[in-house]
Amino acid sequence: MRAALGQASMVLRDVEQTDLPVLYEHQRDPEASQMAGFIPRDRAAFMLHWQHTVLANPAGEKRTIVVEHEIAGNILSWDDNGKRLVGYWIANAYWGRGVATLALRQFLIAHERTRPVFAYVAVTNLGSRRVLEKCGFVPVGPAEADELLMVLA
Repeated sequence: MRAALGQASMVLRDVEQTDLPVLYEHQRDPEASQMAGFIPRDRAAFMLHWQHTVLANPAGEKRTIVVEHEIAGNILSWDDNGKRLVGYWIANAYWGRGVATLALRQFLIAHERTRPVFAYVAVTNLGSRRVLEKCGFVPVGPAEADELLMVLA
């Protein structure tokens, strides 16, 4: 059993170039990728995506999640086909500790104030769905394919 976040410090800070290798390794975790319904990118594709899509997007919000001076994941928001989306990736070592919920709450208060804001979640990823629900997201409708669209109004 993993210890809850409790009194540990968590901060959301700007993404730094030196974070990218760690974030790359997070998305390579087979269990996390399967749970998220995501096919991991190879190193070149990951770095290209982050450099030219994520970090280069002035309309996107992007933060590194740091717990006790270690990178625990990332949280982002961006525009996609008229919707403002939010997404996050938490390293496996931090699952079940409240990190995702706390990070999303802080992000929605301090960095992403657009409403409505949407999130896609794999239907089999019950943990992530619960995080979204704790932060006020509700399903938009029935799941399509393997994903459920949720909204915070």
